[in-house]
Amino acid sequence: MQNKIYINGLGSISAQPEDLISGEAIRVYDENIFSAISPNYKKYINLKAFRRMSKGIKMGITAAQIALKEAEIDMPDSIITGTGEGCKLDTEKFLENLLDQNEKLLSPTAFIQSTHNTIGGQIALNLGCKQYNITYTQNSVSLETAFLDAQIQLREDPEMKVILVGGVDEVSARITSFRKLDGQLKQNPIKNIDLLKVDSQGTITSEGAHFFALSKEKNQKTYAEFQSVSIKNSIQPEEVTEEITAFLKIQNVNLLSIDAVILGVNGDNRYDHYYKDIQLDLFKNTPQLAYKHLVGDFDTASGFAVYLGANILKSGKVLEVLRLNQVECRNPRTILIYNQYLGRDHSLILLSAV
Repeated sequence: MQNKIYINGLGSISAQPEDLISGEAIRVYDENIFSAISPNYKKYINLKAFRRMSKGIKMGITAAQIALKEAEIDMPDSIITGTGEGCKLDTEKFLENLLDQNEKLLSPTAFIQSTHNTIGGQIALNLGCKQYNITYTQNSVSLETAFLDAQIQLREDPEMKVILVGGVDEVSARITSFRKLDGQLKQNPIKNIDLLKVDSQGTITSEGAHFFALSKEKNQKTYAEFQSVSIKNSIQPEEVTEEITAFLKIQNVNLLSIDAVILGVNGDNRYDHYYKDIQLDLFKNTPQLAYKHLVGDFDTASGFAVYLGANILKSGKVLEVLRLNQVECRNPRTILIYNQYLGRDHSLILLSAV
């Protein structure tokens, strides 16, 4: 029998307020690139180190500490991080200095902190953790790959008890704006809450950090059971139903027992048909939820979906702003999350109540 995996703590930093689940007003943005809401980082980060950190590092350290505090864990057995583009702000800063100073007398700090594994390393330094630490950079399945590693470790390594898993991505002035050049972003500014109402190519983007304390043991604070994750690089639209059905069969979960499905629809009319087909057929009688109109689409945005799913399973409440259809979600026990980006990197995550 496989070891069960539980989400005992989570930390979320996004473009929406911390108390969104508790009823705080939704934040509305008028631009296609917008920043995450910054918490009081100084509560979690040493002031001397704080000045030298990019926003991605600050978000990662803070979200990680919040997740561990909720789980009442001082030291994880492993830290696994996913990031699509790493510390872009430091990358830009280093390249700007390179040009401004004609490649002479360059400070190495920005270059050192520009690497993708900086966030995971800084979290470990902040905690004093010397255990297994790895970062995955797999585009829009970076976080899912981190979850997959954690799943394998917790189920196969008897010494692994608690693993800190998370995803972090940040926006930057230039690199992020490049997405507009190839049509990944909407050409004209729109309000984020209108994202799914506009029939055009491209989406909106933001940033965030989502960390989860995964454990073999549940406690009174457990949010949900993390059942499994699946990743496929390429799927034809007509094959999505088959992939979902096969995934649920492996998990011994009946399709009718899915109480809600969280979909990564992002308003890009070139690729949202991957979701439309299953919305109109496979899940036509299932509550359908969306989230990217709240926090934008970025490589680890699915972390917000897991955050929402875990909270829904624990509280039994579904925010009205998440609904894609009018099917009622009563006493949710099992939630499926499906995401893809630009028709690639398809992922499925299955969560259940405890």
